[in-house]
Amino acid sequence: MSSAADNAKHVPVLLRRTLEVLAPALAAPGSVVVDTTLGLGGHSEALLREFPEARLVAIDRDPAALRLAGERLAPFGDRATLVHAVYDELPEVLERLGIPAIQGILFDLGVSSMQLDEADRGFAYAQDAPLDMRMDQTVGISAAEVLNTYSHGELARILKVYGEERFAGKIASVILREREKEPFTTSARLVELVRNAIPAATRRTGGNPAKRTFQALRIEVNGELSVLERAIPAALDALAVGGRIVVLSYHSLEDKLVKGYLAEGAASTAPPGLPVVPEEHQPRFKLLTRGAELPTEEEVAENRRAKPVRMRAAERIRERSGR
Repeated sequence: MSSAADNAKHVPVLLRRTLEVLAPALAAPGSVVVDTTLGLGGHSEALLREFPEARLVAIDRDPAALRLAGERLAPFGDRATLVHAVYDELPEVLERLGIPAIQGILFDLGVSSMQLDEADRGFAYAQDAPLDMRMDQTVGISAAEVLNTYSHGELARILKVYGEERFAGKIASVILREREKEPFTTSARLVELVRNAIPAATRRTGGNPAKRTFQALRIEVNGELSVLERAIPAALDALAVGGRIVVLSYHSLEDKLVKGYLAEGAASTAPPGLPVVPEEHQPRFKLLTRGAELPTEEEVAENRRAKPVRMRAAERIRERSGR
């Protein structure tokens, strides 16, 4: 199991850049920042230290993460409020806490370091473990249940869409054949099966071929993209004028979705050709990153899990019309 001491060694991804982008919104006394993906609490701890006038609301769906991060954030007392929830429940969380608007919000998407490092969670394809992959192990279906019960069409769809897997149909066929012999329970068998289902020439490039299948299963089990589709608009809506959002994505599906919502908020809604754009059609957000920002070579050298990250950020510059 992870410990508080282990947590302290964890290097949060793009930490300095995240603090730099959020800083203008969090300097004022009474500002509220939400960490929607608390994990081991690295970003949250840094936010509390960097912005001593700010209050933190930290959300995580994983009870184990809340317990460990709670130990880490205990010295900050009532400046930190930890909430067991999924981040698309943000409106309900803020309403329950009596917070009408927030000044900063961070999404560090994907799997937390703790979930990857705990072998029995089944997220990592590099070690044999039960095929669970639930971020909250108290609810929902496991990856093993998906593999053992989904139809060929359903499996092929999630592998193709969520895993961007070229050989989705072939892998789904092998899964169905193999589960007839014995239900899937642990990851090593799945890793081997995927490797054998993919042509040898493809196996020689792009790292472990099971990576895409594991990503697809994880997204399906946790409903990650559908949750994100609800969470980003809710987060943008919760921001006060001058408030800022930072999103760290780890694969193209997340990044594309985030890019779309931020671009929409930063665009005029006026019909084309108007000589003057009315106030209610002016953009509500300003983009703070040119495209997606990537980690530096130094950061990747320090923290290999930072390699795929893409950062996007925006600032609310105008209230929604009619508010």
